[in-house]
Amino acid sequence: MLLQRLCTRSPLDLQRHVCRLLIRTPAAVLQGRANGSSFAYRSELRHAKRIVVKLGSAVVTRGDECGLALGRLASIVEQVAMLQNQGREMMIVTSGAVAFGKQRLRHEILLSQSVRQALHSGHNQLKDMALPVLEARACAAAGQSGLMALYEAMFTQYSTCTAQILVTNLDFHNDDKRQNLNSTLRELLRMNIVPIINTNDAVVSAPEPNSDLQGVISIKDNDSLAARLAVEMKADLLIALSDVEGLYDSPPGTDDAKLIDIFYPGDQQSITFGTKSRVGLGGMEAKVKAAVWALQSGTSVVIANGTHPKVTGHVITDIVEGKKVGTFFTEIKPAGPTVEQQTEVARSCGRTLASLHPGQRGEIICQLAELLTERKEEILAANKMDMDLAINAGSLSAALLKRLSLSPSKLNSLAIGLRQIAVAAQDSVGRVLRRTRVAHNLVLEQITVPIGVLLVIFEARPDCLPQVSALAIASGNALLLKGGKEAANTNRVLHQITQEALSMHGVTDAVQLVSTREEVEDLCRLDKMIDLIIPRGSSQLVREIQRAAKGIPVLGHSEGICHVYIDTEADIDKVIKIVRDSKCDYPAACNSMETLLIHRDVLRTPLFDQIIDMLRTEQVKIHAGPQFASYLTFSPSEAKSLRTEYSDLECCLEVVDSMQDAVDHIHKYGSFHTDTIITENEDTAEKFLHQVDSACVFWNASSRFADGYRFGLGAEVGISTARIHARGPVGLEGLLTSKWVLRGDGHTAADFSDHGTMTYLHENLPVGEPLAGQKDASDIRSEDSFAGLGYLIAFWQEVGTFLKAFWGRPIRRTPGD
Repeated sequence: MLLQRLCTRSPLDLQRHVCRLLIRTPAAVLQGRANGSSFAYRSELRHAKRIVVKLGSAVVTRGDECGLALGRLASIVEQVAMLQNQGREMMIVTSGAVAFGKQRLRHEILLSQSVRQALHSGHNQLKDMALPVLEARACAAAGQSGLMALYEAMFTQYSTCTAQILVTNLDFHNDDKRQNLNSTLRELLRMNIVPIINTNDAVVSAPEPNSDLQGVISIKDNDSLAARLAVEMKADLLIALSDVEGLYDSPPGTDDAKLIDIFYPGDQQSITFGTKSRVGLGGMEAKVKAAVWALQSGTSVVIANGTHPKVTGHVITDIVEGKKVGTFFTEIKPAGPTVEQQTEVARSCGRTLASLHPGQRGEIICQLAELLTERKEEILAANKMDMDLAINAGSLSAALLKRLSLSPSKLNSLAIGLRQIAVAAQDSVGRVLRRTRVAHNLVLEQITVPIGVLLVIFEARPDCLPQVSALAIASGNALLLKGGKEAANTNRVLHQITQEALSMHGVTDAVQLVSTREEVEDLCRLDKMIDLIIPRGSSQLVREIQRAAKGIPVLGHSEGICHVYIDTEADIDKVIKIVRDSKCDYPAACNSMETLLIHRDVLRTPLFDQIIDMLRTEQVKIHAGPQFASYLTFSPSEAKSLRTEYSDLECCLEVVDSMQDAVDHIHKYGSFHTDTIITENEDTAEKFLHQVDSACVFWNASSRFADGYRFGLGAEVGISTARIHARGPVGLEGLLTSKWVLRGDGHTAADFSDHGTMTYLHENLPVGEPLAGQKDASDIRSEDSFAGLGYLIAFWQEVGTFLKAFWGRPIRRTPGD
């Protein structure tokens, strides 16, 4: 039969097939399962070599259950062919023969009845024809050949050969038949042919209830067939596609139903099953039973939706790539809560955090600052472990190692910044922004409220964790933190300290550290659970998050291409001082100078020579821009791009003809982060400050001032180059939004209609005074007894003592960017 199929193919198709057999991906690339056990984690699924794809009836058939869903089928075929051409061994267990046969038989019956009635009764009775109920076995017999022909035609478009195999329960219970089936399938896979398997519904008898014997699942439907086949063929992965997203803890469609991302068989008793799908023999209970049996026999299983129009085109490849799709079955009990559970807990606890008195949130932040200094030995010990691992691995650049490193001075600076945030937290949440008397006894207020749940993703920068945590606490936001694995030990200790501070007012879980094997792209898909994503890391990380987070706003910037422009009327001392600080203070920071723009009249002057000498002394590598290179006979290496963020002791030097030319250059090649002008001409400076369209624009000041700590914000969650919500260093204010509160006395909109008795006043009221009978935040705090006053006095005494110890010497603080 197989030789017949090959011989009937055209010479060109046969040549392509043989070539593909010769150039398949080496087997060493796809290792498959180790020791016959299933994969423990989703990320391991990319190593699956032998894969069974089960297509449920709801996936293959149309909504009217009569005919096939050709669009869905075509996209599935394309994915299977793609994986087959990667060197994997693909098998398909398909439904659809009954539906395809039903379509054919109905067409034949309708055509036959139409002819007879047209001859005997006239056309007027055609609309009254009733179709007989079709027997399923007859439909299967009529549909099998057409279904296989359709698969053959689709796979031919990808130069992939297919073979049909029809089985019954006896083929698995009879040892000789089972061995023959196994041998046939292995031979087909060896020849790079995709077997398409289905139950022989034309002859199969109805399944007997409770017919599973001796731990071996019987073939009642295509779910059990796929599981039995996957185990028989020692498949690495079984993908079961149906019309639901995966396994839910209760019937899908109910109000409290939640999709289970990872299913451990020991938790099966907590599942409530619903009814089966609109077509097919099995329901979700049958799928889970088949999946658990296959899992216990060594085959990994994923149940996912194969009917959703937005994901059908890549659902199979996404699963194989380890993405968070459907329900993944594993024999490894999850060590902790899922990220969805963490998010729900954080949101609930975050609402409690937002309802605390401002002084209580301030106390939490001050306690966190205290713990940073009290537990610094523990923090530094954990950080040393991370540093040693990173140095031994050799995977981090010098710039990233510097970001990863913590020191006593860094922790002290962090503590000072946190205390600044504690003061700002006193009037953040619930502050009245606008108050309007809409009508008599009808007052409208706009007040500040938390955004909700924040997801902050940061790389090798553990100092980001307490900074962002303090800002989230001050603004009443729940927080999910996803740190880089390079700082795993430091992050764990810092998170424990943060939760210890939160516990003083019973909101321990408001800040969660995501330590599971979650991919960033999977986190970015939680659009119904996360309200804002803040990436803190490389430009590549930010771009990846911006691409992945299609339904969640992202606050941040992808690059920090900052410019310093030296005007003709610049002071020499200021130039040397500012350029050195902007480039050399912390080259890895996003607010470090990357391009130095020099007015052409400065060339061949003592000022220019001093700039070059200073940069050479600081070992800064200079890359010449095209205009600068044209002035020199022997120039430094030319810049490959004027949009480069070096993040190191390197910079581009370019010549411009005027201040306006500098502005145009910044708009063309900059990233709208931070740009500086050095000049003594106030008119020139003011034009620069007004024309440059960046988040931060400075005059005679280092670009390194673009930082929440230096701006007096206490800390920052990042620097935003966006043009809505927040821009520049984003501190406490950037983590707040607003809501409208209307207080009335039985008012209705009809009262203000043409025939109503009331008129609108729209009178602006002062926001600093509470309404009659309404308490403001200060009133509430004063009612907390004198303890609140004592807390503030003690706080300022502590700050005074701390600053006195450092008075007279600069506090060098390395910002998170």
